[in-house]
Amino acid sequence: MTTADPWVDLLAADRSLLDRTSTAERVADVLRQRIIEGALAPGTRLSEESAGRALAVSRNTLREAFRLLVHERLLVHEFHRGVFVRVLSADDVIDLYRMRRLLETSAVRLAADAAPELVAAVDRAVTDGERAAETERWLDVGTANMRFHEALAALAASPRVNDTMRQLLAELRLAFHVMSRAQEFHEPYLELNREIADLIGNRAVQAAADRLDEYFDAAETQLVAAYKTYSPE
Repeated sequence: MTTADPWVDLLAADRSLLDRTSTAERVADVLRQRIIEGALAPGTRLSEESAGRALAVSRNTLREAFRLLVHERLLVHEFHRGVFVRVLSADDVIDLYRMRRLLETSAVRLAADAAPELVAAVDRAVTDGERAAETERWLDVGTANMRFHEALAALAASPRVNDTMRQLLAELRLAFHVMSRAQEFHEPYLELNREIADLIGNRAVQAAADRLDEYFDAAETQLVAAYKTYSPE
């Protein structure tokens, strides 16, 4: 049965990922993943009743998951109004790109001896994006782009970097909602992603890092400019 809110149906589909003893962290993981995929847009109100029923978890568990995601700056709690997916500002975007340079560019520069499976993950994410673009699945292109950047950070072979990057990417996906035309935003970066992946595959890591910095300069400028005319629904 379909509900009025598409995100509720998505969470119901995620119920199988949880069990009766699911922790708040696992619930938070599900919600965070839906944010990364772009299914939960900025400003979305997350009803405790609807989300709890969809995931078949207690209200206390759900509230704790909400608190975790508020701490991660993905949700906000508004007194007497409820919990909402956070709406970012231009200053948030600038700070996110500052973090991306620290995590991703540094990981790429140090990736000359990265494990083959980590390098392969970078190429696989780019290929997924290219295939999605061929069938004009632009939301999937955006998700593949997230996976590409997650794979770049993973070249550092650091579980702590991986955890930080997952949180950062969820915030970044909220920023991407400011771009109303997904194809126009994502399509130009497919070629850049392929160029960077090929450089990494050839172990030309300094050239890849330099190209990534240029990439970030362009993307940050584009997003900050978009925020000047953006107003959430």
